[in-house]
Amino acid sequence: MMEDIETEITTAESNRTPESIRPRWGRIIAWLSVAALLALLFFGLLRTQQGPIGVGQKAPDFTFTSFDGKTYALSELGGKVVLVNFWASWCKPCEQEAGDLELAWRAYQTRGDVVFLGLAWTDTERKSLEYLEKFDITYPNGPDLGTRISQTYRTTGVPETYIIDRNGILRSVKLSPFLSLDEIKASIDPLLNE
Repeated sequence: MMEDIETEITTAESNRTPESIRPRWGRIIAWLSVAALLALLFFGLLRTQQGPIGVGQKAPDFTFTSFDGKTYALSELGGKVVLVNFWASWCKPCEQEAGDLELAWRAYQTRGDVVFLGLAWTDTERKSLEYLEKFDITYPNGPDLGTRISQTYRTTGVPETYIIDRNGILRSVKLSPFLSLDEIKASIDPLLNE
């Protein structure tokens, strides 16, 4: 009797072909893929729940190409105070601050130690360029392609402005439009004296 059982087991094992093993690997790969997708979803949701980058933290580096074809990298602007403004042509509150941001830029531009960067968020290039022309904006602006940069900064909408000190530390976050030129200067001037 025992010999019959051993013979059946040996026969069953010898009858297994590579084809009969494949479905197991297929299932394992499918389950691993599902687990990886769920992990990505979990970490994405966790990141969005964290809110904007906090003041006092190292500002996340980013690179973008402006509408006039120049490339800017935050990491290459060390030693300068950097204002990063997320905006959109369809955003009425963005229009409210556009003129004051340009006036501030013109006031600081000759110093050489302040940089303004504008990032058009979920906007078309044509509409963005029309907006820049309408408000005579001359500081570097470009598209936030795929909302890559705004996701890194965990923005919640537009306008949002991030002011980064000479050491790359985020020193100020404005989650609404600036109301005056004086308000913009009050965010930047103290950083120039450090």
